[in-house]
Amino acid sequence: MLNLANKITLLRILMTPLVVLLLYFEGPVACILATLAFIFASLTDWADGYIARRSNMVTSMGKFLDPLADKVLICSVLIMFVKLGWAPAWVVIIIVCRELVVTGLRAIAIDEGIVLAADKFGKAKTVLQIFSIVPLALHYPLWGMDLQPLGLGLLYAALVLAVVSGSNYCYDFYRNTRKQAG
Repeated sequence: MLNLANKITLLRILMTPLVVLLLYFEGPVACILATLAFIFASLTDWADGYIARRSNMVTSMGKFLDPLADKVLICSVLIMFVKLGWAPAWVVIIIVCRELVVTGLRAIAIDEGIVLAADKFGKAKTVLQIFSIVPLALHYPLWGMDLQPLGLGLLYAALVLAVVSGSNYCYDFYRNTRKQAG
């Protein structure tokens, strides 16, 4: 069912091409517009969750779409950064692979009646990814400040959390499937 919270989540997915397209047109104005669009899209993550919980609109569709929307937005922007030479490919590859593995494990777990809940490291990873993307997207120095080193530092921290939380998901999946097997 497409309630208000789910519509906001879909908006985040639909905004992804806009952010990537704006980044494609390099230049300070395009980067600022892309950053503003990305910030707005990222804020919808908070808004959809708040509305769903406050209005008792939590649905299975929302539980599936919300993390998917985060992954689509963040991974698409990071891949665009690689194309532009603004982020190291190896970092983005590890982050994207982690997202694919966790999504796959969650799908298998759900099929087996197991819930793999997000842990604090995964949530912190998402926040760090968002906070790394903003200065990286503002690629051109603003007001005499080069924000790229800050963005890269935050991206490396997000990478560490991606590996830690991904390992936690793998361990939880292994532990829960062994427990269920007997």
